Amino acid sequence: MTAPILRRLSDLRTLTTQWRSQGEAIGVVPTMGALHQGHLSLVEAAKVDCDRVIVTIFVNPKQFNNPEDLANYPRTEHEDAQKLLPFGVDAIYVPDPEEIYPQGFATTVSVAGLTNVMEGEFRPGHFDGVATVVAKLFLQTQADRAYFGEKDYQQLMVVRRMARDLDIPVQVVGCPTMREASGLAMSSRNLRLSPEGLEVAAHKHRIMQKLAQALKNGDTFGPLATQAETQLLAAGFAQVEYIQLRCAETLDPLTYATRPARLFAAAWADGVRLIDNIPV
Repeated sequence: MTAPILRRLSDLRTLTTQWRSQGEAIGVVPTMGALHQGHLSLVEAAKVDCDRVIVTIFVNPKQFNNPEDLANYPRTEHEDAQKLLPFGVDAIYVPDPEEIYPQGFATTVSVAGLTNVMEGEFRPGHFDGVATVVAKLFLQTQADRAYFGEKDYQQLMVVRRMARDLDIPVQVVGCPTMREASGLAMSSRNLRLSPEGLEVAAHKHRIMQKLAQALKNGDTFGPLATQAETQLLAAGFAQVEYIQLRCAETLDPLTYATRPARLFAAAWADGVRLIDNIPV
């Protein structure tokens, strides 16, 4: 049975009010569409935990600091609905822009600290856009649980902090990164990579794994990061924006992996910006 595609908040609220009156737990999987197996793994997790599952699809202009990136972002609503068909989701919410940002909209949700590094440094305003739209989607869907991939680990941390600080009664669930057979983290942006670009992109995970292993052996991060950047450029990446080792709980920078940590990297290949992270 095909899930209804809802574009108006009033229609969504009719459903969620009914579900809540019946005591049913609601799960939401917020996406920007161009669904891949990573997204679908979040849907699977939501289906296990929740009585009702909503998948949202909204390409959020406020989280793009590059107009070209926004214009090029894949939009595949029909294909996305087909991919969701086997999972039996209860609603697909594809809000019209005015349902999210009505005329005169003047509020921004900003999370300090966590947003100043890595993605926040290279994409000014990005996390303000993320926090604002996710806060709205949490409130619009009235979800009990929300599912995000660890591939965007910094985003996951920001969303958790935002929900906690604003007392939004939703449990933010992080799910493992899904990868291609090559090790490349699944991403909607991968659709823009040529076959040659996919080959180049696959090197990043392997290089990060070697770096992580050296850190586990007690090596110092600084020299390892310099070596990894050289290896990425030699593999065909056009630019490496950052390679960083951060505390898994606070995102504080680390020199040694002496506590639970994550290794983060962002680099350009084939004109596409690719991010990834792995635990250390």
